[in-house]
Amino acid sequence: MSYQLNIVGGGMVGASLALGLQDCARASGWTIRLIEAQPPAEGGWQPSYDNRSTALSHGSRRLFERLGIWTELARRAEPIRQIHVSDRGHPGSARMHAEDEGVPALGYIVENAWLGEVLLGNLDQQAIEWCAPARVARAQAQPGGYRLDLQVADGARQLDSDLLVIADGGRSGLLDQLGIHRKINPYQQVAVIANVTTAQGHAGVAYERFTETGPLALLPLSGQRSALVWTLAVDVAAEVAALPDDAFLERLQAAFGFRMGALTQVGERASYPLSLIEAEEQVRSHLVVLGNAAHSLHPIAGQGFNLSLRDAMALADALSRAQRDGLHPGSLAVLQQYLDGQRGDQMATVAFSHYLTQLFSNRNPLLVVGRNTGLLAMDLLPPLKTRLARQGMGLRG
Repeated sequence: MSYQLNIVGGGMVGASLALGLQDCARASGWTIRLIEAQPPAEGGWQPSYDNRSTALSHGSRRLFERLGIWTELARRAEPIRQIHVSDRGHPGSARMHAEDEGVPALGYIVENAWLGEVLLGNLDQQAIEWCAPARVARAQAQPGGYRLDLQVADGARQLDSDLLVIADGGRSGLLDQLGIHRKINPYQQVAVIANVTTAQGHAGVAYERFTETGPLALLPLSGQRSALVWTLAVDVAAEVAALPDDAFLERLQAAFGFRMGALTQVGERASYPLSLIEAEEQVRSHLVVLGNAAHSLHPIAGQGFNLSLRDAMALADALSRAQRDGLHPGSLAVLQQYLDGQRGDQMATVAFSHYLTQLFSNRNPLLVVGRNTGLLAMDLLPPLKTRLARQGMGLRG
């Protein structure tokens, strides 16, 4: 039997799910639509100093290998050979090396524009219908699924869904409309993001430095650039983000130090408030919430997209099994089984990100001493370091 699956949100998570369902769509005759408010960029991906980027774990590399796109994606994915963690003004530090963990890289940094280009470029238009630009004005439950009211370029359109997947980001209006509540835990911090260039380059090292205002990360990008994620208190973030380039680099240099030499260039800056946001429901009959709409994490450990990708692939596997077994893809039993399988991963990853944020954003003297002792111990105890590294790489066990 043919079913209609509509994925609202054609970003990295929604496109990954669609790619994971391509074979199932071909085998089953299911209609799978990817609905996105923004049209694809004309002319394809173009390199830009100001492109935003995403950290991919080693586990995500494995998933993209499974999807058959890693070789192409890796052309512009910068490997993280080493991670250096330190606490500003204190001796504690730890280093993790890819070779010690038996992997080619601990992770990768890839520009979002390139990741999106590769994902969308590998979608089979015979199997996946691309609806963009299109905005879902309303989603209404009905017997057997949902009806969507779409606003499209030439007016309005209605679609029926046997399964509706909401993957339209952390500010999803559809969740509010459907009465799906979210737990919000504000961190009272703002992330300032930009790309920077340093005199010595990055040598494949990702730096995580904990400062008085919160974590500061510099992650290796292609072209010897580094992606900056600078966590600042709410009352100073806007001021810092608006500084002239020279003053911004001077302020950043004071916070980060000279591990990569002088900071020489900074691109466009963006900022956004940080909160832990979790949807109180991720599945209903005929409905799944995915990606940042399901859980939005602090960027401290680069776990957000990697967790969402694991969710997306687990959902694709569950739906493919349902197709082979002749089950309805919108069945609550099918969707609950998917969520039950992912719940442990979600809880562990959210806790890892949240408590790391709490630990390294607190300036209590006793905690500072304790965490520096922990960093020193981790550098001296390989099993402890390996356990933390495997969590960061998205590997279980």
